[in-house]
Amino acid sequence: MEQLLSPSNMSEGSHRSLIRDSLVQLRCHFTWVLVIEDVDIPDLEARISETEFLDTNYSMRMHNLLAYVRHLKGHDKEALQSLKEAEALVQREQLDKRSLVTWGNCAWVHYHMGNLAKAQTYLDKVENACKEFASPFRYRMECAEMDSEEGWALLKCGGKNYTRAMACFAKALEVEPENPEYNTGYAVTAYRQDRDENSISLEPLRKAVRLNPEDPYIKVLLALKLQDLGESVEAQMYIEEALPRLSSQTYVFGYVAKFYRRRGFVEQALHFLEIALQAKPFSAFLHHQIGLCHKTQLLQIKKATNMQPRGKARERADQSIHLAIDHFKKTLELKPTFELAYVNLAEMYIEFGQFRQAEGSFQKVLSMRDLDDHIQQNIHFRYGRFQEFHRKSEDKAITHYIKGLKIEVTFYTKDKLLKALGKLAERRIHQNVRIVESFSLLGFVYRLKGELNEALLCYEKALRLTGALNPEF
Repeated sequence: MEQLLSPSNMSEGSHRSLIRDSLVQLRCHFTWVLVIEDVDIPDLEARISETEFLDTNYSMRMHNLLAYVRHLKGHDKEALQSLKEAEALVQREQLDKRSLVTWGNCAWVHYHMGNLAKAQTYLDKVENACKEFASPFRYRMECAEMDSEEGWALLKCGGKNYTRAMACFAKALEVEPENPEYNTGYAVTAYRQDRDENSISLEPLRKAVRLNPEDPYIKVLLALKLQDLGESVEAQMYIEEALPRLSSQTYVFGYVAKFYRRRGFVEQALHFLEIALQAKPFSAFLHHQIGLCHKTQLLQIKKATNMQPRGKARERADQSIHLAIDHFKKTLELKPTFELAYVNLAEMYIEFGQFRQAEGSFQKVLSMRDLDDHIQQNIHFRYGRFQEFHRKSEDKAITHYIKGLKIEVTFYTKDKLLKALGKLAERRIHQNVRIVESFSLLGFVYRLKGELNEALLCYEKALRLTGALNPEF
């Protein structure tokens, strides 16, 4: 029977089908269903290529992910080259369960290239390793190491993968709750999903810092989270602890810069960003951060001149706007799905009175699908402000304020939306503009704020006015 089923006695189609049945059992990048937008592939490839490989496991991880990204681009030969580098690390180290990821990826790439014999060779390597580690499965390992590898791959591939990444790290932590690497992965994923005033990542970050006291990256993330929560003294302490160790990890400079920019120290932030940009010239994140620095400089100039910069101050303001536009454009060139870069670019166009360009930038992001709720809410608020104060279209502003408020998330933007819509409604009442609708809007605002008595009063006024305006009502 074995002879009948051997590759030499099988049709190529049957043999290929048999290989594929084995491949789908593997745990590797080809079976983890990584959600990567086509337009994001260049940015992801650049981020991986520019990453400093800090240790063997991390290096192996990045070579594997780079191979998968290159396969997605249709560059299987380049993918194999990345996997050869990962394999060299496997051979240098003792056999580790993580090796199965590299061998699994090798099997898949050879399969796609039509080299079924090579694919089978790597399947055999996986099978032998599974036997050695006493796995009950022929081609897969169910273990914390593999859960962690899947988590890191999901984390690196962007926001649509974060929920699953967090679940992978949580599963690994059930087996080894004090493992430094798994705690770091869990904390970083929690931080990426956290919202400014929320703190689901605070305790995971504290634990990760305790278990990884030499890692500056995790300390900087903890500092940023503490900054979000108003704990500025403790946040500064962690930044100062991290700074001496940053020379070997320039990618962390971008996060340090974010910390200083939010404190208003723009020149210091730009200093760190320029260093980081030398190492990672094609980083969308860094270009966006530089754009935000110039935007912050503009706001500082306007505040210092009572919103009316003239002379030299006007020149500096215009320079800040130009630089911000350049870097936001570069951000979107590198990563066309960077949602908030469109909004920041639009707001810089507004500063120059270029409303048509601002409208175009807003429309691009408003037409994007599957955005996170908190980002959608932010976009509706900022577009509503544009319509209210620059386009002088209160109706469109109201439409977008309401769209933002109908998104069921508790985020600081919700308070901004309530305040903006409340002020607009009160102004229209004072000006006697669509008075019934305006009282109804104000009632809607009070209801969402939980101020039910005030809401009821507004609704009652609206009903009385409806009766007064329409006696047959």
